[in-house]
Amino acid sequence: MLYQYYLQWTEHGMTHPASSPATALARADRLCRSRGARLTPQRRRVYELVLHAGEPVTAYELLRMLAEDGGNPAPPTVYRALDFLQAHGLVHRLASQQRFVACGHPEDGAHGGVFLVCARCGHALEWNDERVARAVARSAREAGFRLGGDVLPEVEGLCPECRDD
Repeated sequence: MLYQYYLQWTEHGMTHPASSPATALARADRLCRSRGARLTPQRRRVYELVLHAGEPVTAYELLRMLAEDGGNPAPPTVYRALDFLQAHGLVHRLASQQRFVACGHPEDGAHGGVFLVCARCGHALEWNDERVARAVARSAREAGFRLGGDVLPEVEGLCPECRDD
């Protein structure tokens, strides 16, 4: 359902990870190699699980999914993988939900948009608009505030499906 939802919104500046999880994984492999980084089997599996989830997931949900693979992973394993994936722009952390979601355009490096988060179903859409990024940066500068890392603002509301219910 969420994947179809992503596709409906691509016309409006929203993005989705890729046309398929396999395409996103191949893109992640190329991106990491081009940066001299190593997408280890564990990192790749965590990324694959985030992609297949199709919606924001917590680290502990990922841990449970990894355990279903037959292993006994420890929380630091998942957190280290997520740190790597975030550092390379493959996933974003939704601070308000303590969840992770795949990035729709990891090759861009800089992310200048917001996440639109549905208050009812929890779906999150990455909306990229450089005008938003410039406005946030300008407002922060004017307030004497220095922006940190790759943090995308989150805006809560209702997605079209929940709004129409």
